Amino acid sequence: MAQRFFLTSAIDYPNSRPHIGTAFEKIGADVQARYRRMEGYEVFFLMGNDENTVKVARRAQELGEDVLAYCNRMAGEFQEVWKALDISYDDFIQTSEVRHHDCCRAFIQKVYDAGHIYKAAYEGFYCEGCEAFKTEKELEDGKCPVHKVPAMRRQEDCYYFALSQFREKLLAYHEAHPEFIQPESRRNEVMQLIRGELLDVNITRSGQDWGIRVPWDERFTIYVWFDALLNYITAAGYGTDPERFARWWPADMHVIGKDITRFHCALWPAMCMAAGIEPPRRVFGHGFVYIKSGQETVKISKSLGTLVEPMDILSKFSAEAFRYYFLRECPFPGDGEFSWRRFAEVYNSDLANNLGNLYSRVTGLVGRNFGSVLEGTAGLKPTLPVGEQSVQEVVSRYRQQVESLHYSQALTTLWQGVLVPANQHAEKTAPWSLVKTDKPAAALVLHDLVEAVRVAAVLLKPFLPKLAATLYSSFNFAKPFAEVSTQDALESPTPQDDLRVTAETVAGKVVPLFPRIELDSVQGA
Repeated sequence: MAQRFFLTSAIDYPNSRPHIGTAFEKIGADVQARYRRMEGYEVFFLMGNDENTVKVARRAQELGEDVLAYCNRMAGEFQEVWKALDISYDDFIQTSEVRHHDCCRAFIQKVYDAGHIYKAAYEGFYCEGCEAFKTEKELEDGKCPVHKVPAMRRQEDCYYFALSQFREKLLAYHEAHPEFIQPESRRNEVMQLIRGELLDVNITRSGQDWGIRVPWDERFTIYVWFDALLNYITAAGYGTDPERFARWWPADMHVIGKDITRFHCALWPAMCMAAGIEPPRRVFGHGFVYIKSGQETVKISKSLGTLVEPMDILSKFSAEAFRYYFLRECPFPGDGEFSWRRFAEVYNSDLANNLGNLYSRVTGLVGRNFGSVLEGTAGLKPTLPVGEQSVQEVVSRYRQQVESLHYSQALTTLWQGVLVPANQHAEKTAPWSLVKTDKPAAALVLHDLVEAVRVAAVLLKPFLPKLAATLYSSFNFAKPFAEVSTQDALESPTPQDDLRVTAETVAGKVVPLFPRIELDSVQGA
């Protein structure tokens, strides 16, 4: 039986369409899901929208829409973007769904019955953008450090989750599971929170029509974080399908933004402990994407009005170019920048000049000079033209980097370990000249260069799935692309048939993978 891997991304507020910072997270999670499938895992990849919030209800009201109808419309718009970006999720949960409401009510009732929830008055500072209460220490000049707006003083009766009672359990858990918080830089922040001000948490709101009712006191609705975090167990079958829940829980990895690490690494494990279920195994807090405009660098944020929508880029370029830029240029554990000029530079350098040029040269030379067939190569095992590293070293390093979500490093390993040496080999051997003087020798060179394209296709499969499929299907490799695993990069097949170029052609030429971008054409885009 295949090993299981349950992966989630954070669920998103649908008070506006997704931006490139949101897409950055989803692409990163998608790479992990696709890679794990290639490694033989049975993967469950969950995404969704966080809908039971004041800001969502307010946005629907502003537009004159029924809140549920608005949420369903926005869910469709989000999924349209994820489809355009080839995000391979298995389930998309909306927290307005009946299955989520049932899960939340069952969960909170269990925690209440266990004595971890109590009623009391609350007064404190509240940020509507975060939908969270803030301590004075967390504010900067009275403002939320994330949304840059003054926090409001708020007083109300509410129910509390006794988070402070779990300090010692949380410390013991984090001590026993040092891998729980990734990257390591996020760990210190969470441990400081747990050791310091681990306060009880207000988990209800009163006087609101939109939201999930508290089962023992329906005057209250469940506060957004105590509701939203439960989406991870809702989709796994908590409270509705015990067999499914036992099969998938605990989650192997939550992929989230670094700004919500404390909720996922302090509040969420404590909630699980309170309900008698195992906490998730790993939380990965990725960095932010910033926009570079002239000399200024600003965070992408709905509340700050600094948005670039994925469709702004997809309408001009491809999903593959979009995915490559953010995975290569923005280190997933850290922060990255986006500018239209840098996008064009990376596109031209890595995709058009390097990978695209190698592909065009090989397919073109075989097509024009050999009638698209390298005769005599049946039974001939190719040799991958690599540099100082062996292919075993390249793939081993690639695996370690992908599994630790260091995607930029993994792509660098692929380019420097496979594609750059292949292009250097092509320049050194010059098969375009060699074919005129020693055609059999040129055929052998091209045979080996095709092996570099094959290995690149295998290792690009989690990152750029459509491009990888195009590269792979351009030749008559015996193994179907859908069955290709990471291990296949290590195992050069001995072909039973002569190597053949099967790529589609227009006027006798293979269509370029990445036509160059003129830098002037993207200025002000």
